[in-house]
Amino acid sequence: MMQYFEWYLPNNGLFWDRCVVQADKLLENGINMLWLPPAYKGATGKDSVGYDVYDTYDLGEFDQRGSVATKYGTRDAYLNAVQTLQNKGIEVLVDIVLNHMTGADELEEVVAVENNPENREEDISEPEKRTVWTKYTFPGRAGKYSDFTWNYTHFNGTDWDEEHQQFGIFLFDGKAWNSETDSEFANFDYLMGTDLDMENPETVEAVTNWGKWYLDTVRPNGFRIDAVKHIRFEFYRDWLKVLREHYGYDFFAVGEYWSSEIDKLTHYLDVVEDSMSLFDVPLHFSFQDCSYSNGAYDMRQLLENTLVKLKPENAVTFVDNHDTQPGQSLFSFIPTWFKPIAYALILLRSQGLPCVFYGDYYGIPNDNIPPVPTLKKLIYLRKKYAYGEQEDYFDDDSVVGFVRRGDDEHENSGMAVLMTNAECGSKIMNIGQKFAGRQFYNVIDLTNAPVTIDEEGNGEFFVDGGSVSVWVNENVYRDICLNIE
Repeated sequence: MMQYFEWYLPNNGLFWDRCVVQADKLLENGINMLWLPPAYKGATGKDSVGYDVYDTYDLGEFDQRGSVATKYGTRDAYLNAVQTLQNKGIEVLVDIVLNHMTGADELEEVVAVENNPENREEDISEPEKRTVWTKYTFPGRAGKYSDFTWNYTHFNGTDWDEEHQQFGIFLFDGKAWNSETDSEFANFDYLMGTDLDMENPETVEAVTNWGKWYLDTVRPNGFRIDAVKHIRFEFYRDWLKVLREHYGYDFFAVGEYWSSEIDKLTHYLDVVEDSMSLFDVPLHFSFQDCSYSNGAYDMRQLLENTLVKLKPENAVTFVDNHDTQPGQSLFSFIPTWFKPIAYALILLRSQGLPCVFYGDYYGIPNDNIPPVPTLKKLIYLRKKYAYGEQEDYFDDDSVVGFVRRGDDEHENSGMAVLMTNAECGSKIMNIGQKFAGRQFYNVIDLTNAPVTIDEEGNGEFFVDGGSVSVWVNENVYRDICLNIE
């Protein structure tokens, strides 16, 4: 899977067309699923990346928030992109953002208390009248697809008082932050904008009706769901059940629960009854800790307390994304030298569903960041050769590895992978007796001498300092050299 966008894409409205143009090449290189960015109109119109959600029914069709098209293009171009990708064999995940809305059309007067931003259960003001942007009428759409409009009763709070020109966290009178959300700040229901009240039946009905319309209109293969820790946990369990029944298809869903604490992720999965997968955020932070340790990180711990280790069937592994890239609120970008190691770990192992980041695949011109070296090679290796029994050799504090012994269904499959965050080293690993007498070559560093497998299936494989090596048989080596840059 690839997250097919990064934060600083140009706002020229041509992105959906680019998806169509790139489809064949992506599939050829081994990408069979794309997570596309939010397709609906944001509060900043054509400048919106898509997370400041204004009108989820406007897919680039109506003159709202200063533009007809979104940053990525028009409704017709979007629907064409989804259908074209699917017709070519690439599944499409659409980005679902429900927790917060932004850019209301009209002001309303409410009574609210201000909460302590560090403890959202603590009031720091008396109830008082405040003027807030909570009325969404969508005049540009004029009731097409849905005549539902939003008002303050559908939300439980916001962060801006227009009359007093004051920022804060304002909880509306008679409301409470939804229970069973993340425990950071005592209750992390509120994130930004106008916060949906998922205890209000009208709110739940509105987003359910929209979900059915979106499925019927776009016909995606699954959902990427934003900011799940900020919505009552049981909501998505119930919502996905209703939508899957409506769609007649048990579609894939992956949620973003941004926490390095594995217990929070496993608890969430228990509550939602494994109705979705989650991004393996703890693994991302293991990569960050390792990459900045100056070689002191114990490589044996790289997979400990991660989702891919504890619940691999629910783990979507990743290295970076649009939120961790430079300039973003969750900035925790993995340095270039470590990325081949991280990608080898998520792409060539059997556990988890790996997600490649657009900014790593194509680079991020806004920050002069080039594509990750060897990434296309690693994706291609996964597609064609990363099969068979896996055995781990996580038995050293700096040099660790694993083997895939190949299978009969995939010709020439099988490989040995070695990685280190410190000095160069070697390790004897067993690739399987069927490879006895064969020579294995490192396709990451083509200058390394080949390794000959002994009669027991063992080979002594090498890795340069601060890098990864991937050893394959001579037939794979020739294939890689001929077909991958």
